[in-house]
Amino acid sequence: MKVVLKQDVKGLGKKGELVNASDGYARNFLFPKNLAVEANAQNMTELKNREQAEKYRIATETAEAKKAAAEISGKTITIKAKAGQNGKLFGSVTAKEIAEKIEEDFGIKTDKRKITVQDIKQFGTYEFEIKLYQGVSAKLFVRVGE
Repeated sequence: MKVVLKQDVKGLGKKGELVNASDGYARNFLFPKNLAVEANAQNMTELKNREQAEKYRIATETAEAKKAAAEISGKTITIKAKAGQNGKLFGSVTAKEIAEKIEEDFGIKTDKRKITVQDIKQFGTYEFEIKLYQGVSAKLFVRVGE
C-alpha cells in the first residue's frame, strides 16, 4: 500500500515522502499513530502543493538574500572602540557588535553566528564574510577606530 508519511519513520522514510508499506503495517501501526495517510488523490494533491510552496519559499528567500548581498558587498562599516597604547583595544570587536552595526547601517538583520571574522584586537581595517543564506554570502570590511 502506498502511503504519505506525516513524520519521519525509522526504516521507512522521511516526512512528506511517498513510500510503499505493507498493508498490515500501515493499517495497524502507521494510521493509528497518525504517522501516515493513505496515498489517495486528495492527499497526493496536498503533498504536491506543500512541495511547491516549499520550493517557492526557498526561491523567494534566496532572491532576497542575493539582493541583500549585492547591496552590502564591498561596503565598510565603522565601529568605535577604546584602546590603550599602540592602538591595542581593551577587549575585542566581536561578531555580535558587527551584526548590530550591519542592522543599524543597512537594516539587514543577521545572526552573529553567520559572520566569519578573525579576532580584532587592534585598530585597523579587517575583512569579514557574512553568510546570508545557503550558498549566498557577502564580503565586507570593518574599520575599527576611535
